[in-house]
Amino acid sequence: MLPRSLLSRFFIRLLAVSVLGLPATALAEGAGSPLAGGGAAYLAQLVVGLIVVLVAIVVLAFFMRRITGVQSRLGSEFRVVSGISLGARERMLLVQVGDKQLLVGVAPGRVQTLHVLDEPIATDLPKTPGTSESAFASRLRAALNRGPSS
Repeated sequence: MLPRSLLSRFFIRLLAVSVLGLPATALAEGAGSPLAGGGAAYLAQLVVGLIVVLVAIVVLAFFMRRITGVQSRLGSEFRVVSGISLGARERMLLVQVGDKQLLVGVAPGRVQTLHVLDEPIATDLPKTPGTSESAFASRLRAALNRGPSS
């Protein structure tokens, strides 16, 4: 079994070489701190490494959005109309699939069709996405116009 100090030095060197881009000799036994050779160079490497990581995160987020965008276009025919909780982890959902509605039971590890409705249930969902938001906006505006009550 290797001593803990040897393992910790190994992982610190591995981190410094792979992530920060420091030369392996900068962390050798007698080299001292990485700032001893030039603080500006070390700081520049640190900033460049941070920028590379941030760019990688943005690029991955862009690709994930593109991938989920394809899935959301496919899922435009499917929507959950309503749902109710039956227990701690069980739910019953009314799902619209095209022009049919399904009553589905959802439990951990299991989804089961309970009933296929012959005639769709009319829902009170707004047809335009801005309808409920505009009602909220008008209520908020009215509350703000009243001012502070004394």
